[in-house]
Amino acid sequence: MMMSLLKRFMRNEEGQGMVEYGLIIGLIAVIIIAVVVGFGPQIKTMFSDEAITDKLDAGQEKK
Repeated sequence: MMMSLLKRFMRNEEGQGMVEYGLIIGLIAVIIIAVVVGFGPQIKTMFSDEAITDKLDAGQEKK
């Protein structure tokens, strides 16, 4: 009885697709977090007030 239950459990593939989607979403989340942590300081500098002001000033000098 226990062996037949175990065999039936091993052959049952219901929910397998959802687990795979969950793993993919988890992997994507880890990649996004790693990118944000890795490039965070550069992104902050790029959008800081000083960087924007410098670019605006440089644009006005060209005219």
